[in-house]
Amino acid sequence: METMVVYGDCRSRTSTFWGLLLVGIGTLILPGFLFTAFMSKLLPPSNYPLIAAIRNDRYYCYLVPLTLPILVIAVYFHWLSMKLFKHA
Repeated sequence: METMVVYGDCRSRTSTFWGLLLVGIGTLILPGFLFTAFMSKLLPPSNYPLIAAIRNDRYYCYLVPLTLPILVIAVYFHWLSMKLFKHA
């Protein structure tokens, strides 16, 4: 009869790996977003089409300010649903 040996909790290692991976990806994306939204507007005009398109784009400048009211509404509905669930 064979016995099975388990070394540590595999799920916690997997969760830690995915958590660190997502934090790392977010850390890499944040400077790119900040450059696209704010710093690219300060650059001089460029002959490269990608840099020129990023510089002339207005979408990302308004993305965060327009997302904040939606976030407040989503948090309110989350709070409301938790209150209704507690008292149901």
